[in-house]
Amino acid sequence: MNTPASGPLSGLRVIELAQIMAGPTAGMMLADMGAEVIKVEKFPGGDDSRAYREPRVNGVSAPYMILNRNKRGIALNLKHADGLQALLRLIDSADVLIENYRPGTLDKLGLGWDVLHARNPGLILCSVTGYGLQGPMASTGGFDLIAQGFSGLMSITGEPGRPPSKPGNSVADINSGILAATGIIAAYVHRLKTGQGQRVDTSLMEAAMQQTYWHAAIFFATGQSPGPLGSGHVLAAPYQAFQARDGWLNIGGANQANWERICEVLGHPEWRTDARFHDNTARMANLPALVEAINRVMVTRDRADWMAAFEAAGVPAGPVHSIGEALSHPQALARDMVVELDHPVAGKTRAIGAPIKFSDTPCSVTRHAPSLGEHTREVLAEHGYTEAQIDALIAGGAALQEG
Repeated sequence: MNTPASGPLSGLRVIELAQIMAGPTAGMMLADMGAEVIKVEKFPGGDDSRAYREPRVNGVSAPYMILNRNKRGIALNLKHADGLQALLRLIDSADVLIENYRPGTLDKLGLGWDVLHARNPGLILCSVTGYGLQGPMASTGGFDLIAQGFSGLMSITGEPGRPPSKPGNSVADINSGILAATGIIAAYVHRLKTGQGQRVDTSLMEAAMQQTYWHAAIFFATGQSPGPLGSGHVLAAPYQAFQARDGWLNIGGANQANWERICEVLGHPEWRTDARFHDNTARMANLPALVEAINRVMVTRDRADWMAAFEAAGVPAGPVHSIGEALSHPQALARDMVVELDHPVAGKTRAIGAPIKFSDTPCSVTRHAPSLGEHTREVLAEHGYTEAQIDALIAGGAALQEG
């Protein structure tokens, strides 16, 4: 399985000096698209996600494995002069460096942008921070939960009248990784045109705030901040989850034609002319009554029956799946959204596949997540170190080789 990756970014060399989720998400996306990603970890311990105790597969952290496939791993002590020098040698021949330290940390290590740009003018340095590289909170550390609250995202999530809630996923971490990967690719296109690298930066705050487009439109237009609507939509109704007899079903009545079809499927054609529901403005103004009326009908039949009826009528609808149901669905499997990897310790494992498909340069998942320092010797040798020099680095505490 550990064969070189193929993909549209084949030949791009990336150094990932990041951990937990945001930076590793960016590195994984680039690796899935064919980039050579070398993950640099501290030791002992490595990436902090290795310490997440549960769940583990044969003692290996499942959270660590799912974000670090397709990468090679090297362990360096950046507080040791020789370890820092080894990292600089890697950076000198790299196209991209991803880091998620607090602003100023790279400068303290002697790895500031001015230094790195002078050494490698084509280098793209991507920083993922809590609040960005400028502003009064630039030096503040970033955490997904805190960013979701700060951005306003938690104020629009959950049910009305309930305490603030966060989406079930780490949306700030994951989206900042996606934004970082997007920025890196854009900077790479610029470099192909000009030969010059540049600094790219994004933050958890911006990644969470970006998710509020519709809600921001309402605030900018009215001065009012929208609140939570559960599964409902802030601009259209009915567009949310409704409870059938044996489960939940999402119904998308985002336009008038679909609303009229919904009325027919539910057996209430009179709703089309009901003053409370006749157009979207009225439906949004009378949302509680609308939801109550639809739910009274929905609970009389099973979810599969309703699915078939809505599909026949051309109404957008779909089940509310559990994670297991979603990952086991034939459509997800047909799109290769579940992949298998052989790990030397964990054994056969599964992971989420690459969400972008290419007709000529397909993504591939070819490597298991590396053990701490698994490829230290291999990578250092590729960067000009002799076996004796590598032995000295390891013996002196500047580097670590697994096993």
